[in-house]
Amino acid sequence: MILQKEIHIGPNPRGFHLITHEIVDNFPEMIKINKGIIQLFIKHTSASLTINEAADSTVRADFEAHFNEMVPENQSYYQHTMEGPDDMPAHLKTSIVGCNIQIPITEGMLNLGTWQGIYLCEHRNRGGIRSLVLTAWGE
Repeated sequence: MILQKEIHIGPNPRGFHLITHEIVDNFPEMIKINKGIIQLFIKHTSASLTINEAADSTVRADFEAHFNEMVPENQSYYQHTMEGPDDMPAHLKTSIVGCNIQIPITEGMLNLGTWQGIYLCEHRNRGGIRSLVLTAWGE
């Protein structure tokens, strides 16, 4: 069985946002899969997806602080600057983090670890609504 759905999340300010519940709430069809995989794909070049700590919000704040140090704005070598100082760093951060993740499905539920959650990583100061394609397959 293969299931696919496009959902929309946000808009969110720049930062790392937990979206695990939004994924589950917007994809109730996942209950049909006993054992399988779900792939989440974000259709944008300035936002990304990852899995990490879901219990302590300071982890998400630290992610944002670290990425801003690692990929700063207003670098003299950036040529792509027409859309503002946060745009080129957003593209770089997206390539570093990635645009898709896969998670096992067990008995119709995401099989995440106890402390894991899905992050939407918004790399623009004022990100718009983000579109995600959810594709699940299994038995």
